[in-house]
Amino acid sequence: MSAQGAQGSLRQRNVGKKSGSPGPVITDNEVDKLAKAAAQKKQGAGRELDHKLALSFVTVLAFFTRFWGISHPNEVVFDEVHFGKFASYYLERTYFFDVHPPFAKLLFAFVGWLVGYDGNFHFENIGDSYIANKVPYVAYRALPAFLGALTVSVTYLIMWESGYSVPAALIASGLILLDNAHIGQTRLILLDATLVLAMACSLLFYIKFYKRRHEPFSRKWWKWLVLTGFALSCDISTKYVGLFAFVTIGSAVIIDLWDLLDIKRPGGALSLSLFAKHFAARAFGLIILPFIFYLFWFQVHFAVLSRSGPGDEFMTPEFQETLSDNVMLANSIDINYYDTITIRHKETRTYLHSHTDRYPLRYDDGRVSSQGQQVTGYPFNDTNNYWQILPVDNNGETGRPVMNNAVVRLKHTVTDTVLLSHDVASPYYPTNQEFTTVSQEEAFGARENDTLFEIRIEHGKENQNFKTVAAHFKLIHFPSKVAMWTHTKPLPDWGHKQQEINGNKQIAPSSNVWIAEDITSLPAEDVRREKEEKKVKHVPFLKKWLELQSSMFYHNNKLTSSHPYASQPYQWPFLLSGVSFWTNNDSRQQIYFVGNPAGWWFASALIAVFVGLIAADQVSLRRDVDALSHRTRSRLYNSTGFFWLAWATHYFPFFLMGRQLFLHHYLPAHLASCLVAGALVEFVCTSDGEEEKTSPKEHVTAAKRFAGQSLLVCWATAGVILILVAANCYFFLPLTYGYPGLSVAEVNARKWLGYDLHFAK
Repeated sequence: MSAQGAQGSLRQRNVGKKSGSPGPVITDNEVDKLAKAAAQKKQGAGRELDHKLALSFVTVLAFFTRFWGISHPNEVVFDEVHFGKFASYYLERTYFFDVHPPFAKLLFAFVGWLVGYDGNFHFENIGDSYIANKVPYVAYRALPAFLGALTVSVTYLIMWESGYSVPAALIASGLILLDNAHIGQTRLILLDATLVLAMACSLLFYIKFYKRRHEPFSRKWWKWLVLTGFALSCDISTKYVGLFAFVTIGSAVIIDLWDLLDIKRPGGALSLSLFAKHFAARAFGLIILPFIFYLFWFQVHFAVLSRSGPGDEFMTPEFQETLSDNVMLANSIDINYYDTITIRHKETRTYLHSHTDRYPLRYDDGRVSSQGQQVTGYPFNDTNNYWQILPVDNNGETGRPVMNNAVVRLKHTVTDTVLLSHDVASPYYPTNQEFTTVSQEEAFGARENDTLFEIRIEHGKENQNFKTVAAHFKLIHFPSKVAMWTHTKPLPDWGHKQQEINGNKQIAPSSNVWIAEDITSLPAEDVRREKEEKKVKHVPFLKKWLELQSSMFYHNNKLTSSHPYASQPYQWPFLLSGVSFWTNNDSRQQIYFVGNPAGWWFASALIAVFVGLIAADQVSLRRDVDALSHRTRSRLYNSTGFFWLAWATHYFPFFLMGRQLFLHHYLPAHLASCLVAGALVEFVCTSDGEEEKTSPKEHVTAAKRFAGQSLLVCWATAGVILILVAANCYFFLPLTYGYPGLSVAEVNARKWLGYDLHFAK
């Protein structure tokens, strides 16, 4: 019905009324308001249809771009060696260790289980054939492709739910749809598709929750709060960088609660008890529930991985006793005094070793050594790794077991010397003590105290037997209370490039842990080697979880070694580098992980523009110049500001990290930057300004005309941007899909910003 028709029908409602009748009287002003409302309702229905059509369009394109040629290459690509292998371990129920939480890896295993795969292929090397090994790799890759396609749809829905126009939503989702990095990363057996989708869903669900702030504690209010928490849990249960999404949502929640606390708030003041209810609901939905979901995935992880496997060595013997078929525990043997054993460092897998060579008089930095016999870490097992355990009294009694916290001496059997540590600086660590050996005469004479060491079993109990393999222990120098420690930096030529052994004053770190690997003096037929079948033990879930968390955090922080394709955070917004995923020399094909330069530079530029706009507006307000309407400023600060906050919280924390970093770490932040880009394009193309002093009818007509003009500008701008981005995407697609192979000239034409591409010669 037209606005004029609405006016006519409304006025006719009073026709035929008798004078003095109690019927309602509708004024011309009320008629104009009702007509305006009817027009807005009709316009809203039209916009909703436009949004639905646009959403359907980008979703279809997203599935097409992610699934096109997904079977190529039919070989293991880049980190598929890790995450495909982990899926196989799940299917075999074999315990493994990884620094990432289990959620996304469990999804891959679930896909393998659905297609009936048994996990016999372990993805050992990049380039291994999937076809020859009969691996359902297309089914595996279909999972991230499906999630990556949904990410495009969710990006569009975020803009739609935030009240932006179709062109703005198309720009934000189009930048993800046509981005080579997002396409490439979601076509392989990798975790990032799950991570980015969970992050995007957390933003969408929180926006839906916030839009229902005027109906608190309603069913829909609770639904979107709980779904926000679930999305956050999936995010951090995929990778620990998912914590950044908690920071994003948490910051918005703190601002929201601060507004609710305001006694002068427009909606009326809340009582402290009602405010406490709001606080408790958010804490439950966004902290407690996500933590429960997070624990649940680890419970599934432990329940599935019930058999001994390659991850055993990262865990304590107590943990390993919960796994069936544990070979290490089955072969553990009680160690007695006067047994000769080999001792191996748990982390670096090097043996405690000594030989007749001595430390040099002076080190390169001028420090003086003791010139004692070298004690080093050696990666291979030989007779120079043999150490005999002597009791302090050295009374010659055999058959007595060594217990936890026993104080002993260790005799190097080949050189007939005794292990010693003293207050002399080690070769590489002036703050750590040197380890050496001395003759037995000195060990039982003048240097008696310096040769005493305590065997401290990790998580050991009083009177617990010291065993081979099963007992992880620290060797503590008794007088000085330093722990025997080693590291991977090799000694100079005088130390035969072996590892330095020294005394670490920090006893607590797990890098001080050693394992007694075997009793070399024990004959094969000795009764101690006869073992009964051991039953699987039970350890409480939380205890296992805490141990695994500790090990995961420790090893995650140890990922500091160099990598040829590692990059720094300052390079990511400008797309200064990429990562080589896969190459084929015969066909000159390659997969090179890099984003869409046009899209990344555009989004990064608007990130900076947003900061400039906020700064300019604040300066203008200080000078009493109000250039923006209340509605425009509210959207710029609240909606676009929320997107910018998501970008900042997913980007800046990487500057504080010391571990290896790669371009794919920027993908969640890139999605947020695309949201900012779409929002700012609409901000630039539209402006509602000050309302003119006109009649309601004239104002409605003028507003509709201006809105139509602004929307036309938005459509034109979106068209130009997306055409340029699409052309750039198409240009780099051979590097994203891995085909066709490119000539030397074609490769060099794509070496923008010095990308390290193969086959450029």
